[in-house]
Amino acid sequence: MKFTLLLSLLIVLTTSLLAQRVNVIDYAKGAQYEAANAALPSVQKGEKRVVFMGDSITAAWAKKRPAFFVDNHYIGRGISGQVTHQMLLRFRAEVIDLKPQAVVILAGTNDIAQNSGPATLESVAGNIMSMAELAQQNDIIPILCSVLPAKDYPWRADKDPLTNIPKLNALIKAYANANKIPYVDYFSAMEDGQGGLKVPEYTAATDLVHPNETGFAAMERILKPIIDKALKHN
Repeated sequence: MKFTLLLSLLIVLTTSLLAQRVNVIDYAKGAQYEAANAALPSVQKGEKRVVFMGDSITAAWAKKRPAFFVDNHYIGRGISGQVTHQMLLRFRAEVIDLKPQAVVILAGTNDIAQNSGPATLESVAGNIMSMAELAQQNDIIPILCSVLPAKDYPWRADKDPLTNIPKLNALIKAYANANKIPYVDYFSAMEDGQGGLKVPEYTAATDLVHPNETGFAAMERILKPIIDKALKHN
């Protein structure tokens, strides 16, 4: 039932985009990793491949901390500025077709910033849930992450992340707990006591959203044991 509903929603979204003469692949930036995906070798025996699905935070993570990804057979598939429905559109090519054992989904902050227009928190959480369900349908372990703290969005002010991020995180966590899906709580460990990302420990005062290297290192310490536990029990 869930899978049928998801398929129907994807068809409606794709049809809507086509009606507006928007190329779906271009809209989701599906070509960005096309060559990299094609160049990946087949999964080797004993390899614990994990894909990271996300936005600019994930993209920067893979660039700034390449050893974390290479040493652990992690594959970064973050695209700057993306919202959750764009990630959903490219989920098959960027996750399912790469045949990982697990996928780490860190998404939602750009939806709150309204990068692609207004969206309810329930619809954003629904896109994340759909990615998790697609993963499970293909024997991939979904690992859902809290949205990182953010005091404000410098590129799009007055979107109230201090209120909306905790609300979205509560929806993601409740879904993860109800479905026995691993949940990664970056928010509690990285917020400054007022709902923002710690400055200057984890982000610059001119940024407020993207972690610096120390911030990414902190995320790695939180995430890696959760990945290891999930893969061990697979």
